[in-house]
Amino acid sequence: MDDIVAQAMARWPDVPAVYGWLRLDKRGRWLVKGEPIGHRPTIAFINRNYHRDARGRYYFQNGPQRVFVDLEHCPFVLSLTPTRLTSAPLAPARPGLPASASLVTHLGEPVTAARRGWVDAQAGVLIEFEHGVGSMLDRDLPALVECFLDGCGGRLNEQGWADALAGSGADLTLALDCGLIPMATLPHAAGAAPFDFIDRPRPDADEDACT
Repeated sequence: MDDIVAQAMARWPDVPAVYGWLRLDKRGRWLVKGEPIGHRPTIAFINRNYHRDARGRYYFQNGPQRVFVDLEHCPFVLSLTPTRLTSAPLAPARPGLPASASLVTHLGEPVTAARRGWVDAQAGVLIEFEHGVGSMLDRDLPALVECFLDGCGGRLNEQGWADALAGSGADLTLALDCGLIPMATLPHAAGAAPFDFIDRPRPDADEDACT
């Protein structure tokens, strides 16, 4: 959090929160009332002051005021950054292993501790990591498929990917620089329901809020 934001919160502690104005879309873009924000310093300011409260609601701390975020998909959008493998392989060496790669959030922060992931019925990929749950940027999905391993530790073939999308319960692992990530399948397009975040925060009935 920026120092100027913390100072404003201390000076004006009871400013009503804002709901329904700010949205994070599937491409990791910030939108205000449906219009994308293009001003880079503003985007950087939002990124630095993006947080989660104890109820699973994500918000941007705009000075003394919380601006709660509507999430089109997940609270984080992840993109793939190819890297050259410089240390020991992530899986036993064999022909056809995927190339090494790393993940970064839409905030520009690297993913260092991915815990588990899911593939949904629409070929979407979600990953739980140290800061929450993120969905993979759609344009990176073809490259990400190259990083999957099957139950025997070999590169995933087309049939294995089709089985995963069909929810067959195939034993999948995603091999990235941050480690081997166990994957499960979801029989539907993933949203907030299976996870512990709120995708459309709204004020309580007795709350003084801006909408």
